[in-house]
Amino acid sequence: MARSPSGESVLTRAVRIFEAFGPDRSVLSLSELSRRADLPLATTARLVDELTRHGLLSRDELRRVCVGTRMWELAERASPVLGLRQAALQSMHDLQAVVGHSTQLGILDSDQVLFVERLAVPGSTPNVTRTAGRLPLHASASGLVLLAHAPADIRDRVVQGPLPGFTEATLREEHALRRALAEVRDRGFAFCPGHIHPDATGIAVPVRTRGRVVAALGLVVPNDDVAWSLIRPLQVAGLHLSRALDTAQVS
Repeated sequence: MARSPSGESVLTRAVRIFEAFGPDRSVLSLSELSRRADLPLATTARLVDELTRHGLLSRDELRRVCVGTRMWELAERASPVLGLRQAALQSMHDLQAVVGHSTQLGILDSDQVLFVERLAVPGSTPNVTRTAGRLPLHASASGLVLLAHAPADIRDRVVQGPLPGFTEATLREEHALRRALAEVRDRGFAFCPGHIHPDATGIAVPVRTRGRVVAALGLVVPNDDVAWSLIRPLQVAGLHLSRALDTAQVS
């Protein structure tokens, strides 16, 4: 495979272009894309033209670049979380109908929580998560659930930091984080008032398949006393989803 003077392959440079897009920046000018991918403008232009011909990227009426529908098609077809998302949607819709707040589904990916599905409620509690967005494991309720049940080597690596803060309530000390993870395992849920946004409380429960935690089902609700009353409906939804996943595996 052809390599650049820096030693990077064409594939590696293409991956850097795709990684330049994020939930907050889904459309980029060519110069922005070049800067975010840390590639020369000429290299970026050449790769964008080729990827566009294959439908993996596309251009809007202003010639800005975005991820193409062909990429979405391939990702949906091959997604290892497709079955999880499909099973979760009914539980998430049912839960949202009961509590009236945003629901989300996250999985462990490296040292972060990757949100693979999200059902928002317009005008509800502030929620910084996006579908295909990420957050540090130590900062969010979903992340704490996943970290609490992660292999020991991942837990040790994460709790030793660095632990960036979003608000004053974000867990940033190793001892406090280890104590919180023990509480999550003991109580069966994570409750994080103001950890990401001062006006929001994150609540999450584990989703299991044959006893193994594979995801976290979460709510983002107002940071007030009512939040505690929503733990039970969330736990019920998590149990229903876990049973649905077990049944799907058996069938």
